[in-house]
Parts: sequence; C-alpha cells; structure tokens
Amino acid sequence: MRRIFCTVLSLLMLIFATGCGENTQQGERKEGEYQKIKLVMSVNGTNIATDTKVAMKFAELVSEESGGNITVDVFPNDQLAGGNASKGIEMIADGAVDLAAYAAGVMAVMDEHLLIATIPWTFNNYQEAREIIDTTGGAYYKKLLEAQGMTYLASAHNGFRQITNGKHAVRTPEDVAGLKIRVPGGEVYFKFWKAFGADPVAMSWSEAFTAIQQGTIDGQENGFSVTNSAKVNEIQQYMTVWNYTYENYLFVANTKIFDSLEPKTQELIRAKAKEACEWGRDLVENDEENLKQKFIKGGMEVITLTPEQLKPFQDKVQGVRQELMQKYGEEACKAFRMKM
Repeated sequence: MRRIFCTVLSLLMLIFATGCGENTQQGERKEGEYQKIKLVMSVNGTNIATDTKVAMKFAELVSEESGGNITVDVFPNDQLAGGNASKGIEMIADGAVDLAAYAAGVMAVMDEHLLIATIPWTFNNYQEAREIIDTTGGAYYKKLLEAQGMTYLASAHNGFRQITNGKHAVRTPEDVAGLKIRVPGGEVYFKFWKAFGADPVAMSWSEAFTAIQQGTIDGQENGFSVTNSAKVNEIQQYMTVWNYTYENYLFVANTKIFDSLEPKTQELIRAKAKEACEWGRDLVENDEENLKQKFIKGGMEVITLTPEQLKPFQDKVQGVRQELMQKYGEEACKAFRMKM
C-alpha cells in the first residue's frame, strides 16, 4: 500500500510541477513544428518603459513565429525579485528565470567591465552605438556574460543619458557642483559626477521618484524615454541635453536553460530578440524629439548644449576617462574602439 501511495504522489507532483523552461508539449508534433514551451522573462522597467516594451514585442514575435507553441511571460518592475534589480540579476544567473533584460550598468554588479561603454562620451550618436555594439562590442559582452552563466542575445537602446534637477538650469560645469544626483551605481557614474563636485547617490530606480519628491536628492540622469516612463518630467523643472553617456539593455538567457532548448528554438529566440531590439532602438530614436517637446509643453526648461558649450564638460572628465580606460584594459577599449 505504501509503495502504491508513493507512486501516486510522485505522479501528482509531476503533473502539477511548474517552473522555468516548462515544457508543456503533449503528444506527437507535426513535422517542422516548434516545441511547446513556456519561458519566463524578467525586466526592470515599468510597464511603459523601453525594456518592457521591447520584451513584450519579443514575446509577440516569438509566439507569432512559433504558431503559439513558444510563449514568453514578461514580468516588468522586477516583480519576481521584489523590485530588487540585483536580486533579479542573481535569478537569471541561477536559472530561476529563463530570460531577462537589464541595463548594462546594472548588470555590472557581476563584472565591472560591463561598464566599459558607459564611459562618458564613448559614442557620438546612436548609429555609431548600433554599429559597434552589433560587432566587436557585442562579442565582448558575449564573452563577459558567458562567464556568468548567461547567453547574450541582443542589445537595445536605453538611450543617451541627460540630467534633470529641481534646483537650477545646468549650462556650465560649475552648475553641477553640489547637486545630489541619483545614479544606478558603478564607479563610472561616481567618478564622473564627483569630477564636477556633485554628490552622486546610488539608489534603486524604483525609489528615485519618491526621493525627488521628498528632496532627498536634487535630480537624476536618464534618457528621455526613462524620464518620461517614470514621469520624472512632472516633478523636475530643468533638463540639460548633453548625451553624456550611452546606456543599453542587454537581452540575455540563462545558458543552461538556453542550451537545453531545441536548436530550432534557440535560433528563433536569437533572431526574434535581435528583431525586437532593432524595433526598440528605432522607437527610442524616433521618440526623443517628441518627448522633448512634451517636456517643454509641460513646463520643463530643456536646454540642449552646443558643441562649444559641451567642451568644458568633456575637458573636465578627460582624466576620469583615461583612468577608467586604463583600468578596464586594452581588450575592452579595443572592442568599443576607444583610444587609450
């Protein structure tokens, strides 16, 4: 009797078990049909943030191409990690989730070399960022992420980062001094802001809006899309457009889970991740001017620095740039075409 009970219990556990990379296939498949599987994807952004939009587009493309056999459930706001991005990154590394999209600067908690492309004024424009990341830069990301148990799939724009604050307009390096600015963490950000005499404060993005409202910090630095999706433009009076650093989202899969998928499924996921990220890049680039006008109409003072106005800022951090490039090394700088 005990043996029968154990057998029945084991069968029930097998039937009701759920988890990452859940294979729900039943019966025989038709020739050429994709395996039936459900994948879980975690992203850090809000429901309307770029990373979430791109992840949802990716899920849509995968489902459409696979005839609904492969589904991707997207969880924004780091829901599965209780809003903690660092925990979310641990989860993708450990295989608690199958897929994820996080900003390179956030993922640098695993390896600080992932910060290489965030060194100030590495890219002149979005086209340059696309071309470098899709070739030598992407290959470098792939190598670093493999060592962390992740498979690099594609990269989407977070965007060039600007500064917003509620104290005063920023037109010169001296205007930055003394401002308490929220940063995502990482030495690139700390060294950059300290070079201007600012007070960088590492803080989870989910806490930044309230901190600005309460006066704990004076401002933040993010691109147009993130500033808009978090509604920071509604509580900050000043924005300076200076494209001081480029940030991107890295789309990744847990390597063990990804390698367990059928080759045809792997190929589909790679292709659709790239397609979705290209769609997201276009979205960010095309929306920036519209968002700028939205901010202005909403009462925000938006200042766009000319090349002449920008030069004193760039000169101020030349020492920081050289220091960081020396630290991250020749391989990293070569991958992103930075001259040491």
